[in-house]
Amino acid sequence: MKNSLTRVLSTVLLAFGLGIGTSPVFSQAANDQTLGEIRKVDKEEKKVTIKHGEIKNLDMPPMTMVFQVKEAALLDHLKPGDKIQFRVIKEGRNYVVTEMTKSE
Repeated sequence: MKNSLTRVLSTVLLAFGLGIGTSPVFSQAANDQTLGEIRKVDKEEKKVTIKHGEIKNLDMPPMTMVFQVKEAALLDHLKPGDKIQFRVIKEGRNYVVTEMTKSE
């Protein structure tokens, strides 16, 4: 009984990145950037449509979708066709771009 409880607790701790001597599992994934291409910019609504590759930290396959942006200023120098690198997080039911830079 004690060994099985220890195994279960170890599995749970590792799943949440709380194992001894390890950093949280999600910390590295949250820092990943995703490549994409701007399809539409809506600064007034703070939204951007991006055709993107896999978003690993959200386990999302490549697709084209509309994202909210954390700050409208992220959209200041972007136009359809621009290649970008970006970070996106999930806040409640929304996907929000927190960083975005043009890429070559």
